Amino acid sequence: MRKISLVFMSAVAGATLALMATQPRLWIGTSASAAAADTYRQLNLFGDIFERVRSHYVEKPDDSKLVESAINGMLSGLDPHSSYMDPKSFRDMQVQTRGEFGGLGIEVTMEDGLIKVVAPIDDTPAAKAGIRAGDIITHLDDEAVQGLTLNQAVEKMRGLVNTKINLKIMRKGNDKPIDVSIVRDVIRVRSVRSRLEGDDVGYIRITQFNEQTTDGLRKALSDLSNQAGDKLKGYVIDLRNNPGGLLDQAISVSDAFLERGEIVSTRGRDPDETQRFNAKAGDLTKGKPVIVLINGGSASASEIVAGALQDHKRATLIGSRSFGKGSVQTIIPLGSGNGALRLTTARYFTPSGKSIQAKGIVPDIEVLQDVPEEVKSRPTETKGEASLRGHLKAEGEESGGSQSYVPPEAKDDKALNSALDLLRGVQANSAFPPNPKVAVPN
Repeated sequence: MRKISLVFMSAVAGATLALMATQPRLWIGTSASAAAADTYRQLNLFGDIFERVRSHYVEKPDDSKLVESAINGMLSGLDPHSSYMDPKSFRDMQVQTRGEFGGLGIEVTMEDGLIKVVAPIDDTPAAKAGIRAGDIITHLDDEAVQGLTLNQAVEKMRGLVNTKINLKIMRKGNDKPIDVSIVRDVIRVRSVRSRLEGDDVGYIRITQFNEQTTDGLRKALSDLSNQAGDKLKGYVIDLRNNPGGLLDQAISVSDAFLERGEIVSTRGRDPDETQRFNAKAGDLTKGKPVIVLINGGSASASEIVAGALQDHKRATLIGSRSFGKGSVQTIIPLGSGNGALRLTTARYFTPSGKSIQAKGIVPDIEVLQDVPEEVKSRPTETKGEASLRGHLKAEGEESGGSQSYVPPEAKDDKALNSALDLLRGVQANSAFPPNPKVAVPN
């Protein structure tokens, strides 16, 4: 990072020297010069305010926090998705995108100030140690969990592979606490879950797009195909409430269902930096019908997949309008101990050339869920990208806000059951199967 900074500074100095040497034949517009002078005046103003705050604020401020707040203020003024990540946030983001970490292998939640096990993950240290769903973790290495936040407790359970941690748990039916010693191992986040609906439809739920997603999808497709055999009528890909993730994973997931054609294009400020990503031959489903479920919580990478399969008429989309996040963020590390910059660098476009920024993707078949009375008091709709302060403006009219409620029981899931009925021929709709003759030209 230091080398980059030096190169940049040298370039500025070189430009200044060139300007001075050619002053009689100055071709640079006066408006550009005035803009540069105004920028330096503003920077001087910032330095002046910074020094006054340091010298005269009622309490001695933390210089690093002042600078970090100033950086965050600058970035938040750009759009809702550009931000500065301090070193810890950067590490957490890397863990999330890698989809693997050193840990125990349990899904947990906070209940009454204690950590409750939602479920142990199969074939992990926690599962092998006998941890059960419903167990209450009261101590971690003899330190009481009471008073810690959920994130703090999770941070303590994660750690270097092959290191040990002692848990004290309370279990229903046991009068005394149970002491369990567990050795941490590599835990892979399951971003893809699958099951066979009945004996003839493969259901695949993708919760996020991390480095494990494409491999998880390939395994799910293979497993479901082997389980159903000749009975397999098609697949339901559930992208509801999937907030997105890595661009390359969205591309490879889309590619799994396509034989050819553009998947997505990204366009930044410089037209020469436009990138187009195309599918390679090889549909992993061997042409089986595909239905994709989306809703107001389907964003970013989810919308890339949904948009590509919809434009190519490879899948029918069922549900409600997606979130509408049509921008790409680049993560720029800032050197050891300095965290990273998350910066919006491009918009993405579906194969037909549509930007979904602040618009979202409209499903081929709209299906709204019935919301139970006890849930109606909680938010069941997202406001979408268009409602975010400072969002990048859409090309044309903006749309936002869509239902994001998904019933916990499959029997109550109207979108899922509509998809199953279509695949089984119980229900008919002109949008299914999609007509490949009106697809985007390949």
